Amino acid sequence: QVQLVESGGGLVQAGGSLRLSCVASGSIFSIYTMGWYRQAPGKQRELVARITSSGNTNYSDSVKGRFTISRDNDKKTVYLQLNTQKPEDTAVYYCCKLGAVYYWGQGTQVTVSS
Repeated sequence: QVQLVESGGGLVQAGGSLRLSCVASGSIFSIYTMGWYRQAPGKQRELVARITSSGNTNYSDSVKGRFTISRDNDKKTVYLQLNTQKPEDTAVYYCCKLGAVYYWGQGTQVTVSS
């Protein structure tokens, strides 16, 4: 089992940037595929980005070119850099360890004002 703690959310204006961090503990981090998801009010939780243990990344079409996922295995941390943010990016962002069983962090709120 792994515990995940997100941080870095906040309130920004459209066009602004944030960097979210997710620190993992309790398990071997380097072998995990990690992901960032988000859930906006009234919408389903959706995949934003994911990164495999080897560093391969995937992004949703809505954030491709604006967001970047990365990881630091020594720090057991996965990051999400959110650039050129839009009001539509407003959501609670969740860090997740993917696999047979998904483990979720508590989430961090990102609010983008117009």
